[in-house]
Amino acid sequence: MQLQGLNGIKTLFKQLCRDVSETTVMNQLRFLVQPIMIFIFSIVTVAVSLILYIYWYVEISSGLRAVISKSNLDPGQVLAPQTWVVILILSILVGIILMGIFTIFVYNQKTLQLYRLQRSFINNFTHELKTPVTSLKLYLETFRKHRLSREDQLKYVDYMIRDADRLSETINHILNLARIESKTYKKNFVTTELVGFTEQFCERNKHIFHGSEIHVHNTTGRLFEYKIDIALFEMLLMNLLTNAIKYNSSKIPRVDISFEPRDGELHIRFEDNGIGLPRSEIKKIFRKFYQIGRPDNLSAGGSGIGLYLVDTIARIHKGKARAESREEGSGSVFTIILPLKPIKPAAAPQGDNS
Repeated sequence: MQLQGLNGIKTLFKQLCRDVSETTVMNQLRFLVQPIMIFIFSIVTVAVSLILYIYWYVEISSGLRAVISKSNLDPGQVLAPQTWVVILILSILVGIILMGIFTIFVYNQKTLQLYRLQRSFINNFTHELKTPVTSLKLYLETFRKHRLSREDQLKYVDYMIRDADRLSETINHILNLARIESKTYKKNFVTTELVGFTEQFCERNKHIFHGSEIHVHNTTGRLFEYKIDIALFEMLLMNLLTNAIKYNSSKIPRVDISFEPRDGELHIRFEDNGIGLPRSEIKKIFRKFYQIGRPDNLSAGGSGIGLYLVDTIARIHKGKARAESREEGSGSVFTIILPLKPIKPAAAPQGDNS
């Protein structure tokens, strides 16, 4: 009986999810159709009004000319010689009106897009908070109701630590976003050797990347000194590495970090063996709150601001972030591009005249 009840609950839950999904799609279509129809209707109305006005003006002018010819009057004294000037001015005014309507339409579309992004972010963020909290509550209730062996206790404690880490990561993303976008945030740039800094960061946080392989490569052997905000750059590294490991179906997730000087720029490449990126999504993934897939699909997890933070931090350091993908399922490459100062030639020793 309990099994049948659970199956019934699962069936009901699936049906509710399906209904909610269909309702969400219908609402999205309604949001799209309404402003587009209003925009088209407004343009057609103004265009028809202009055509009718010109038609009526020409008809009235023709009638006046017929009356003038029968009355033997001077057309120059009755009809204004600026007929086409008036039409031209009215056409310009109608064009301005159409431009105004188009501007309002674009602004409305941007507002709707922002609303959808915010709604998607709230749904995802709520999911990211609720899931680990629910899981933690379940494990704690299990501890309270059942007497568990030491092995089971350690297993459940490990699960709870993972949920707590996930919850902490989500909250930190929001706090970091608010901190970076705050006008009161004071940046503290320090000249740092980037290869050594990255190696130390990976070594210091190896417990977070347990079960994965992270390798730092510097084939040139050069020292790359650059002014960075240490807290922000650590945030950038953490977001890129955790994404590479999280979205990875390999038995052993692997990330290769390479430092490559190219044409006056330093390319820091993060190459993983994860699930890869659809090519159609590459230009969108650095947007705020953007997540790959449908907005109502919360299975992937994440808050949608990790890569936005990466791009923002790269820009703060006068650089940029770029993504590329191999075939889907063969991993992806994220590159941080920083301007590289030219190497000054060493001064010749004094007294060397040869």
